[in-house]
Amino acid sequence: MANFNKVILAGNLTRDPELRYTPKGTAIARIGMALNRSWKSETGETKEEVTFVDVEAFGRQAEVVAQYMKKGRPLLVEGRLKLDQWEDKNTHQKQSKLKVVLESFSFLDSNRGDAGVPPEAPRARPAAAAAPAPGEALPPAEADAPAPEEDDVPF
Repeated sequence: MANFNKVILAGNLTRDPELRYTPKGTAIARIGMALNRSWKSETGETKEEVTFVDVEAFGRQAEVVAQYMKKGRPLLVEGRLKLDQWEDKNTHQKQSKLKVVLESFSFLDSNRGDAGVPPEAPRARPAAAAAPAPGEALPPAEADAPAPEEDDVPF
């Protein structure tokens, strides 16, 4: 039988990432995520539940997550499930915890600065520079570009 272990999560960080390094220098970031779910019950009442998930990132990805992410920021994580098992030192009972090991991620908001100022929006060319006046030549970069074709495709 084939095995498949893939998780995709989108949620908000519950705390600032904890960045540590192994003795060999590998970065490990631990983050907590809150995943919200809303639905309507049979009576029409809106219900909500929150699931908390622990995520671990390694290497350069761990450093990037720790550098740019803060508590409350949204993040999309793709990874795999991992079950950690150990014996409690005091009670000698077996303990286990299911977590996600990050394989890739995407920032879900574009505000990566710490100042709280949104990044500058791309600027459009001024209208005067968009098209040459009659009789003027196109700038060299645009002169070599092929003319746009019109399609009669209905979609």
